[in-house]
Amino acid sequence: MADPPPPRERADAARNRARVLAAAAKLFADRDPAGVTMDDIAKAAGIGRGTLYRRYPDRASIARALLDEHERALQEKLMRGPAPLGPGGQGGPGDDVTPAQRLAAFYAAMVELLETHVHLVLGAETGSARYETGAYAFWRLHVRHLTAEAGAPDPDALADQLLAPLAPELFRSQRERGIGIDRISASLEVLAYGVLGGPTGP
Repeated sequence: MADPPPPRERADAARNRARVLAAAAKLFADRDPAGVTMDDIAKAAGIGRGTLYRRYPDRASIARALLDEHERALQEKLMRGPAPLGPGGQGGPGDDVTPAQRLAAFYAAMVELLETHVHLVLGAETGSARYETGAYAFWRLHVRHLTAEAGAPDPDALADQLLAPLAPELFRSQRERGIGIDRISASLEVLAYGVLGGPTGP
């Protein structure tokens, strides 16, 4: 027997949610996300603290809600999109794409996501909390699959090490030092081919 559909969101609750997310997105973009408090978000959204806490237990949960749609879109491309980011089709042009090429494409896509949404990632995934998110688990599974497919030793350990350069704190630091996203993507491409084999470029 199928589960019953989830209860419909009340109109006032939907309005409050939209106000919270809009206010938080602006605060995260304008300030250091680590300095944004739940009180700040409640005041900016024009709602009471109790209303805010009933829906979101902390600042990170709000940042994750904002990030969710962007991460889901990338996950869909990794699972079903065209090569080299996705697997391609059976017998299609993606069938001869190497794990190194797919890892390089993943790096480039993640750099684009960070360039646009690093403030949200910093709000949602600071410190060790990063490794407990569903998104990190998905990225790790994807990279582990590519390392195993390439025959690299110890894919379990290597997957985390290959994801380490995508830490949002590092990305923000590089951008603040004037390193452009093209250079960041190019260096990650060198890493992908250096670890998983193949040429130094596609």
